[in-house]
Amino acid sequence: MTAPDLPAELKAALEAKLHGLSRSDAAARAAAISETYRGGGGSAGIRSEADALAYALARMPATYAAVTACLNALREVRPDFAPQSLLDIGAGPGTATWAATEAFASIDAFTAMDANSALRTLALEMFKGSRASAVRYVKREVGTALAGMEAADLVVASYLIGEMEEPARAALADAMWTKTRDTLLIVEPGTPAGYARIIALRAQLIGSGGHVVAPCPHDRACPLEPPDWCHFAQRLPRSRAHMALKGAELPFEDEKYAYVALTRAPVARPAARVLAPPHVGKVEVTAKLCAPDGLAIAKVPRRAKAGYARARRWRWGDAVMNEH
Repeated sequence: MTAPDLPAELKAALEAKLHGLSRSDAAARAAAISETYRGGGGSAGIRSEADALAYALARMPATYAAVTACLNALREVRPDFAPQSLLDIGAGPGTATWAATEAFASIDAFTAMDANSALRTLALEMFKGSRASAVRYVKREVGTALAGMEAADLVVASYLIGEMEEPARAALADAMWTKTRDTLLIVEPGTPAGYARIIALRAQLIGSGGHVVAPCPHDRACPLEPPDWCHFAQRLPRSRAHMALKGAELPFEDEKYAYVALTRAPVARPAARVLAPPHVGKVEVTAKLCAPDGLAIAKVPRRAKAGYARARRWRWGDAVMNEH
């Protein structure tokens, strides 16, 4: 599976951009941009090269880690999936394109779209010399851009729908599904609000003929009830520059995310998904699972040696595969 930290060539490209950059200025810009996003705003405040770089330095590592975790989950369930084309919607600095490039060596046609000129310019600079260097990056509002796009095997929208009002989200979901030849992946922050957006689009897309491949092992309604919500976490390393930019002391962070991946054709699904960090005790492993027939608390006793050994390896977000 793909590692959660940024690819070496992307790290090098970002670090090259740091030369001559005021770290305090970049930190202030990143903080202002983050505050805008937390307040429900979008990328409109990212207007300059300095803004785009500050945003990429602050957010690209965590967003990349989350999208990579989702693609790893997809690959675990569908190890033979080999998409040849990618459509990255609301691509920003190209984070999801980088993640898909690392996850799938089979992709040879890349299309991205975003209305933000500064982020598009930065993305194209970062792509130079990479497999995605021939990307077609369309500068246009997402809603209008999709009308002229060709369908792709893999369509990704990461950290995008939270910037839109509900009617626009529903319309975008329909448009994305129209452009999906095989698989659609939608990723959002792992907050209750992010989960609610994912669940709404999940229901809509199932109604349009989609089949959930991850994280849910079924197409039924989500069995979780408030205040619980479905989300996962990916730990990622922080570089020294990243720590300085965010004023952080820990050399790592945990990015919480919610997601759904749907396919056009039914596929074999796992037996269950681990919904929380399991408790590994001396007597048994206890884990909260999402299963086709609802929520389950699995208790695997130590005396069941093979099953206990497998359960000890379960991590939050893992698929519990069917035994053959």
